[in-house]
Amino acid sequence: MKTLYLKAICIISLISLSACEDFIAVNTPDNMLDTQAVFSNEQAAQSALNGLFNQLFNTSFSNGGAQSVSYLTSLSADNLIVTSTTQDIIEFYQNDISTTNNFNLILWSGCYNIIYQANLLLEGVNNNQNLPEPLIAKIEGSARFVRAFTYFYLINLYGEVPLILQTDYHQNTTAKNTATPLIYDQIILDLEQASALLAPTYEDNDRTRINQFAAKALLARVHLFLNNWEAARSYSSEIIAAHDQYELLAQHDQVFLANSREAIWQISPIGWGNSFSHTRDGNLLIKTPTNSTPIALSKEFINSFYKQDLRKEHWTDSIMINEEYLYYPYKYKVQYDYSGNITEYSMVLRLAEQYLIQAEANIQLNKLEEAINGINALRERSGIPKISNDLSSSQLLDTLLVENRRELFSEWGHRWLALKRYDKKTSLNAKPNTNFTTDAWLYPIPYSERVKNPNLTQNPGY
Repeated sequence: MKTLYLKAICIISLISLSACEDFIAVNTPDNMLDTQAVFSNEQAAQSALNGLFNQLFNTSFSNGGAQSVSYLTSLSADNLIVTSTTQDIIEFYQNDISTTNNFNLILWSGCYNIIYQANLLLEGVNNNQNLPEPLIAKIEGSARFVRAFTYFYLINLYGEVPLILQTDYHQNTTAKNTATPLIYDQIILDLEQASALLAPTYEDNDRTRINQFAAKALLARVHLFLNNWEAARSYSSEIIAAHDQYELLAQHDQVFLANSREAIWQISPIGWGNSFSHTRDGNLLIKTPTNSTPIALSKEFINSFYKQDLRKEHWTDSIMINEEYLYYPYKYKVQYDYSGNITEYSMVLRLAEQYLIQAEANIQLNKLEEAINGINALRERSGIPKISNDLSSSQLLDTLLVENRRELFSEWGHRWLALKRYDKKTSLNAKPNTNFTTDAWLYPIPYSERVKNPNLTQNPGY
């Protein structure tokens, strides 16, 4: 029995197969290519790399849909109210996730699906004599980045998880939890190597592909989370200074467009594999008379904006339902489109986050004037008053967390992870019907995964 090659074909075919979500052994059909054949020529190898990026749009972990990091962590944080009766959604919102929660299982398995595919690419180009060096460098750098990116979310959502660096099924299915510092070491190693391997520019200005700055942007975030303030400041400052590629856009409605100059990395809806042209973020979050999504922005969050804040004007909208105005995220303007004309990409990394990383690092390094300038760059772009120069470091940090909330809401867990890093339990206990405990900072390891692999250790409180 061969167990490894179904995932390779999932990459090559560039389509979404539900079976690709499952980390299981399967028989290999007679007509299925093996890994050696996939990486025997440039066209097939490039198709494999394209397939990895397309699968990011089709795998729930990363696609912006109802089982994605962006959505589920938004439920866990404090920006939303929930109108759904779906138990899986309610559990995330109430910070009381059961080990049998199906949304949690799909999130977990999607992460390891992407990691498996990245590992498959890395094995395919290792000591490969058939491909030119520039293509090998691009594939290896991209795969290392995607693996590091996925592990960053795994350890911040689940804590200690198995560190899987190869495609051997039998080893993978019995792997034990790995200490978080060791996984962070691997993340940094992967990102540093990706930065060295990748070009600084985008091929054909395609920001759905990884370049050197994407690796450095994630390195800035990783070092921030590790309290390595100087490193975080250095990486973020380098990206902010790259004016030839990146800028804070004055028009908020242009930020989330395809290949926006504020984008460092995006995911394209081309992964639908058909004529649909909208992002899953827009499809899920936009409320219409015929599409009443299961969440809305809380009044407390909406009231946190200045009245004249352009982010509130352009990135939120409202609809009257049952004689009540409900606000919803409106960063993506296209709720449904089948024209084939893609105008928006799903944003993953963007320049505004680097300003916030730089500012936070500067606060921690007591470079308060520089921190104020960074925060004010975002406030000025949004049309709200600049902060004064007489704030203390603790006051500045509180201000920064508010700006992080206003700027990055509904994007990739930024609010949830900021609350977690600074242990802001009071914000979560204020949510209706929620009794938050610190055990809830980590999601549970899915029950079915522990049945398949008894070596997995459950997180405290579950």
